[in-house]
Amino acid sequence: MPSPPGHEIAGVVTAVGGGVLDRQIGDRVAVGWFGGSCGRCDTCRRGDVAHCAHRRLTGVDHAGGWAETVTVPADSVAAVPDGMDLAHAAPMGCAGVTTFLAVRDAGLRPGSTVAVLGIGGVGHLAVRFAAAMGHRVIALARGPERADLARELGADDYLDVNENEAGAALRDRGGADLIVASAPTTGPVTELLRGLAVRGRLTMLGVDGGTVDVAAARLVANSQILTGNLPGGPRDIEDALTFAHRNGVTPMIERMPLDRAEQAVERITAGRARFRIVLEPAGAP
Repeated sequence: MPSPPGHEIAGVVTAVGGGVLDRQIGDRVAVGWFGGSCGRCDTCRRGDVAHCAHRRLTGVDHAGGWAETVTVPADSVAAVPDGMDLAHAAPMGCAGVTTFLAVRDAGLRPGSTVAVLGIGGVGHLAVRFAAAMGHRVIALARGPERADLARELGADDYLDVNENEAGAALRDRGGADLIVASAPTTGPVTELLRGLAVRGRLTMLGVDGGTVDVAAARLVANSQILTGNLPGGPRDIEDALTFAHRNGVTPMIERMPLDRAEQAVERITAGRARFRIVLEPAGAP
């Protein structure tokens, strides 16, 4: 039978299964893309549950959050800080934790230059997290109309990629220590690599079925890194939620009732959502 989709969920625990000791009724929690792991393989035993070869995905291997209630594995659940709006917590389970980890785990010095390609449901959070971590942020997107939004999100500079070759423009600005490519395509990545500073890192979050051509000599000569990043597990989500709550990092959301899910999908497909649509069941806390 069809399973409800949705892997950015936040709500209140109403029941727990036998043997569940670390959650109780009334807890405010979030669930993301990660839907549980085997707990026995080497990656799990090292704490890297997101890369478990037997991991489960919320909304794929078990029902997702487009429902009034959802049952999930206990090891996929993250605690939501007291006082945090659950509608703001939900997007942190995927878009939020992915961008948070991309910036946090890059090992940047304070005040480094972070470039973010794409100001959408994922990219806008990368801008906000990078700015909140004290970095100089350059946002890259299509069209001049997004410049004001980029600065509202916390960017220090904006590049219209319709008017500039992004990599060359970043190079002319001294190069980026980190480039977060959030757009769901590999197309721009080869050119973006030209914009990395020495020892810079380009982290891909959005991908398609394409490939990336890399100038190996330049990568080696400048000690640069091209890498990718998955959403993390529940401990990572808790880190992202805690940082976001303490530093005022919130997703831009639209609230819609659950019974208008079809209209929400149409709005997203048409590119009109700004930027995450949160579906709220009747009587949601």
